[in-house]
Amino acid sequence: MTKRAPIIPRSPGTGHAGGWQRELAEGFRDPAALLEWLGLPARLADPVGDRAFPLRVPRAYARRMRRGDPADPLLRQVLPVAEETVPVPGFTTDPLEESSASPVPGLIHKYAGRALIVTTGACAIHCRYCFRRHYPYAEARLTAEHRQGLLDWLAGHDDIEEVILSGGDPLTLSNARLRELASALEALPHVRRLRIHTRLPVVLPARVDPGLLAVAGEGRLPWVMVIHANHPAEIDPEVRDACRRLHAAGVRLLNQSVLLAGVNDAPDILAELSERLFDARVMPYYLHQLDPVAGAAHFLVPDDRARTLHARLQARLPGYLVPRLVRERPGAPAKQALATPGK
Repeated sequence: MTKRAPIIPRSPGTGHAGGWQRELAEGFRDPAALLEWLGLPARLADPVGDRAFPLRVPRAYARRMRRGDPADPLLRQVLPVAEETVPVPGFTTDPLEESSASPVPGLIHKYAGRALIVTTGACAIHCRYCFRRHYPYAEARLTAEHRQGLLDWLAGHDDIEEVILSGGDPLTLSNARLRELASALEALPHVRRLRIHTRLPVVLPARVDPGLLAVAGEGRLPWVMVIHANHPAEIDPEVRDACRRLHAAGVRLLNQSVLLAGVNDAPDILAELSERLFDARVMPYYLHQLDPVAGAAHFLVPDDRARTLHARLQARLPGYLVPRLVRERPGAPAKQALATPGK
């Protein structure tokens, strides 16, 4: 792999002292400010951009970016650019057709035995390739009425054995709200697992605080946490330690990545990501082909190249370190595997 430049040092006064909520509040919201902080020209960001999906980046994540490098793979994931405003055929605002899979507000049911709760529209970071960047969160907001409606729906469907907390990012909720929601789900006898999809342990590792670890270990339901890291530079010592604390608390940790042009579309990068994840006690799980969401076409890696990259991973890593290369298709009963060459 190409050797990375030194990580930008932590500024005085930042870190865990003020709690993760303060770190969340103090993140970058202005592209020009982030670029100036990195020693880059403001012209790199699109002056108009998607105002409904503005830049948001925690400083803990920005510190892992290379100063002075406009091609930094972490910066590329979050910086609004002009390509986002170019319409591309096949790239839509609802690429997975989730609006048709919502039997009650705030709940999505696509796969047998599982249901997903949209807990919040809030995220710690706005990834430019996010398949829910156009999601109508205001309509699905988890109000008291919506919460009761989805709990009633779950109570009436005893085939649902796993509930997934998603968003937005469910770990932007307070520990008290997570405990309340987990307790309500534990009261449903047919629910056997709680799965949480989150990027916070990666982009804001301070979120893994003693209160969260206590909530994770106190209930009936075992927790499966699917984190989201795309590049080995995202797994710094703080992230590694946060994941190890979750693992020690009994949380099963998996990672899903998205294959992104200019970010991780090289076998050396993907191999190093798997190694760093395993060192952090996280198992590589999925390598997703890009969902065709409007504004993200510039991240697309063609299927043939994706299969070749995956085959090269299989040739150099033990099987348990090779994530499954998949695509999600609307209406399909499960994620669809992309066969590698010769198979």
